[in-house]
Amino acid sequence: MTAIKLFKNAHVLAPEDLGVQDVLVAANKIVAVAAGLGADFSSALNVTNNNLPIEIIDATGFYLTPGFVDSLVHFIGGGGEGGFASRTPEMQLTDATLGGVTTAIGVLGTDATTRTLTNLLAKAHALETEGITTYCYTGSYQVPCRTLLGSVTDDLILIDKFIGVGEIAISDHRSSQPTLDELRKVAAAARVGGMLAGKAGIVSVHVGAGASLLDPLHQAVAGTELQISQFYPTHINRNQAVFAAGLRFAQAGGVIDFTTSTTMYDLQHGEVAAAQALALALDKGIPVSQLTLSSDGNASLPIFSSTGQLLGLEVGKVSSLYQSARSAVMDYQVTLPNAIAAITSSPADVLGLSHKGRIALDKDADIVLININNLQIDSVFAKGKLLVKSGKAVVFGTFEKYDR
Repeated sequence: MTAIKLFKNAHVLAPEDLGVQDVLVAANKIVAVAAGLGADFSSALNVTNNNLPIEIIDATGFYLTPGFVDSLVHFIGGGGEGGFASRTPEMQLTDATLGGVTTAIGVLGTDATTRTLTNLLAKAHALETEGITTYCYTGSYQVPCRTLLGSVTDDLILIDKFIGVGEIAISDHRSSQPTLDELRKVAAAARVGGMLAGKAGIVSVHVGAGASLLDPLHQAVAGTELQISQFYPTHINRNQAVFAAGLRFAQAGGVIDFTTSTTMYDLQHGEVAAAQALALALDKGIPVSQLTLSSDGNASLPIFSSTGQLLGLEVGKVSSLYQSARSAVMDYQVTLPNAIAAITSSPADVLGLSHKGRIALDKDADIVLININNLQIDSVFAKGKLLVKSGKAVVFGTFEKYDR
């Protein structure tokens, strides 16, 4: 496989609109973005001559974007709210790649007993071996947090793949009902661990439909040195009340995340579609840098009655991430650069992944080619390696090959 690739005549969304450019990739990095790259790219590669094998990719008629960053995926499945038989399946490689996702963050959920951090970490390593970039959160819904080394701080400092903690549940009948002091201590531990390890140390927060909404986060910050940006609440499109609270949180300086996996039942009972939520938030003047989309892939999507009785269960899909971003453009008039930013640069910045989320010099060569005419994904490259071509997977997970 050729280590050097030259994408010619692509309309580059970095995610900022750069117009038609050429993009040069060497090994797993972007080494040049410029118009008219061709005969002499020696200086870009820092070599004395360019007599090296190179693959020319004609990207005429395609948008070239960064690989998508999905900040919330249940690598090893989730669920269990309806008993053991309701545990959802593990994610497979092509669940991500066919949807353009080249970087994903794994989490535990309601169940941190039969789903474990050791299992999550092993699956993250497996997915990385198969072709994409993975990270994880330590902890789960519950406080005190489940950890591997005894504390959130230790996990963040000593385990490379752990970049934050969560998703801690608030305003939800499945949460451990954490006190303000407990939330503050988790955020402080994540902050220190992140600082010492050079990581974001973010606290991912699952927000349920409870009456307290995001109040616990505002109260946890009040009167302390903690910053509201320390918390990263998700499911902010759960219903109109949560959405309105999320806008207030963003206006106070926080980042909010909209979940793209959904059910028809939820949409018919008050959930705001993620694509519409993104459009409405932008219309309210919230910068796209404070807005992200995540799939909640392979999570259970439980349908509960008002008294907490389980009525039904579906499974989240990583593919919903780009489907929602595309819908934001096609159905809600969000600009394509903003829609792409919400699934690339915005989550990369929140998560402290400086090598991800942008088409620029020295960034990882995670690239998605999108057909200009229909905005469908054509090709996906992760760290320079082709994983999807003409909308079909060309690289499969270890056991997926047996299912073809």
